Amino acid sequence: MRFSSILVVAFRALRRNKLRSVLTALGIIMGVGAVIAIVSLGNGATAIVEAQVASLGQNILTVFPGSVNQGGVRSGQGGTSTLTAEDAAAILAEVEHIEGVSPEINNRTQVLANGLNWPTQIKGESPDYAFIRSWPVVQGAMFSEADVTSLATVAVIGKTVADNLFPNEDPVGQSMRIRNLPFKIVGVLGAKGFSPNGQQDQDDMVLIPYSSLQSRLARQANINAILIAVDRAENIERTQQAVTDLLTQRRQGREPDFTVRNQIELAQLQNDSTSTLRLFVLVIAAVSLVVGGIGIMNIMLVSVTERTREIGIRLAIGAHGADVLLQFLIEAVLLSLMGGTLGVLAGLGSAELVHQYLGWPVAISTVWIVGSFAFSALVGVAFGFFPAWKAAQLDPIEALRFE
Repeated sequence: MRFSSILVVAFRALRRNKLRSVLTALGIIMGVGAVIAIVSLGNGATAIVEAQVASLGQNILTVFPGSVNQGGVRSGQGGTSTLTAEDAAAILAEVEHIEGVSPEINNRTQVLANGLNWPTQIKGESPDYAFIRSWPVVQGAMFSEADVTSLATVAVIGKTVADNLFPNEDPVGQSMRIRNLPFKIVGVLGAKGFSPNGQQDQDDMVLIPYSSLQSRLARQANINAILIAVDRAENIERTQQAVTDLLTQRRQGREPDFTVRNQIELAQLQNDSTSTLRLFVLVIAAVSLVVGGIGIMNIMLVSVTERTREIGIRLAIGAHGADVLLQFLIEAVLLSLMGGTLGVLAGLGSAELVHQYLGWPVAISTVWIVGSFAFSALVGVAFGFFPAWKAAQLDPIEALRFE
């Protein structure tokens, strides 16, 4: 019996029971759909993390405050900062392979200029900040080390702040007030736009010398973080260890109250937060595929019972057992592929809906789509073989007597 004829017979058998065929494939549809949707959203989230890390600049280490034990009470990661500007100066002076260091202090307040006001982020940094973040100053210039030493009231502003306080004007040389203190604008940063996740406008900030923010505005002794630029990627790990050793030594035996992270670790920390959920959903999807396969086996066994006389007639007029086995195996595979096709469409549709209405990023993976089709076919073969084998083993005489 020709393969094309067997394929036509299989299609006709499935078409006779359209609703049952769709319901049988439902488990495959749900499993494949869940896999495609989760993988697409997961890949999108991973791409966002990679873009965020890339936007920070190249070969960067960041020193964060760690857990501090005060009177037996632990503040937790980042709870209280004991980092100082002296720590940053020691890192620059004593650790090799470092090209720039910026102590960082963060604050948020209203700024006023030109008869307008704007709420924005105030960042206290060193002159190395623009170099570390690969962020050019397109108008004017970055403030200098002398400005840091003298606690100068100078500022470099982001494009969003410039557009809102100085529309259609050159802000360089003009004055702005931060908590009633006048700051002279000496530069404007180039536009970077929103962060890759779309949640933060990177241009909505004002840079001032960290010493000025520390002494004149925030009035705090410690800093919030230290940004470090390493000369080459291959030196990151050894430099990270050297920074850790130096800061530990400076604490003279006290419990470490800081954490040094590189870009890869920062990306891994963010990715790990979604990995467990992704794995959990993929396990559920795999269970759904197995359940779908069992459903296909069950329906194919029912189909063999219902079509016993038909099988007997085919065998009686010359069909071979292999033809019958192939026919039912093809029906099972077609059911699985139908479920895989609908599942892929459902998964892509679900991912797109989440992207449109929730704004989550989506990255479609062709490999996973092809893999889903292949796995669907494998499920059809695995769970359809036994019913097909059972049909092929029927005795033609007994099958013709079957009522």
